Amino acid sequence: MPVTIKQNGRSPTLDTVLMVEETIRKHGGESRTFIWHNLPRKVMWQTYLVILDYLASIKHIGIDRQGNVAYLHNPKLAKRLSKMTEIEP
Repeated sequence: MPVTIKQNGRSPTLDTVLMVEETIRKHGGESRTFIWHNLPRKVMWQTYLVILDYLASIKHIGIDRQGNVAYLHNPKLAKRLSKMTEIEP
């Protein structure tokens, strides 16, 4: 799922991406709309969709056919895997 940002589209800040990711971590398994309504700050829907595309492309989240969002990223596992000699960085 490639991330595409149109010239006239919204470009989210890192702070906004991290806020959305944290909210997804807390409310994983809920619908995209539920998570959007429960963000600590308002984010435009188009910007929110760009963030979801980005997080899905880097495998931090997964979205099922019904639009439910699950948090997939496991930093502890990623750190352990990065130390393995069989895995290239």
